[in-house]
Amino acid sequence: MADGYDLDFLATRVPLPRPAQDATELSYPRFSVLLDGDRRLAAVTGVNIDGALLRELPRTGEWRLDPRVDADLQTGPEVYARNDLDRGHLVRRRDPGWGDIDDARAATEATFFYPNAAPQAAGFNQSAELWLGLEDHVLEYAEATDQRISVFTAPVLGEDDPPYRGIRIPLLFWKIAAWQGPDGLAAAGFVLDQAELIDTADGLLAAPPLGAFRTFQVPIAEITRMTGVDVGPLLDADVLAHRGARSSEWRPLTAASDITL
Repeated sequence: MADGYDLDFLATRVPLPRPAQDATELSYPRFSVLLDGDRRLAAVTGVNIDGALLRELPRTGEWRLDPRVDADLQTGPEVYARNDLDRGHLVRRRDPGWGDIDDARAATEATFFYPNAAPQAAGFNQSAELWLGLEDHVLEYAEATDQRISVFTAPVLGEDDPPYRGIRIPLLFWKIAAWQGPDGLAAAGFVLDQAELIDTADGLLAAPPLGAFRTFQVPIAEITRMTGVDVGPLLDADVLAHRGARSSEWRPLTAASDITL
């Protein structure tokens, strides 16, 4: 089962966002990855989540290269060895794990292919836990409708990202969650900043002791400006823009109650 992201999962059709650069589309169960071979990291991921059918499954699966893509186009195990880098899931392990139990297990195990990983500093603090729980928070909000959301996540592949072991480590990550609201398609955009935690001086990686992950809700227009990704109808569905936020406004989040939906 490798059906990939479903653009008709919500009542409003939402195409998979497209980066400006060339990228290889890889389909997995209920999610897709657009892999930037030059950066060896995902430029876009998209997953469909049915909150009403989600299963709590034990963690199974091991990180592995995707055989459909040359190994030198993926960020593999050598980047994560002997340092403080984690293999950060872009599509979370549990997100595609819904419905039939065999299908759910196959989908969660597929999240362990390296194209779905990006280097993240180890030792997530409260801000990063908030980042990990954003999908859950949006699902809870969407429960009054059909409990379905589509989520798009990727690193910001910036020109100034520091080099390390043949790749450049992203300092920022973006996420857009979309759901069907009572008035049509709704979406919210977020950015995670790990810049204070990344130090590649002398070819080593360490987390400064006082560093922190910072999570922000940002206008989706700001995500498109930073990444060049075409988000289609998500731009006009932005709940923050509908509330009059400036196009460049970054709202720091310290708790789920800070999120505007």
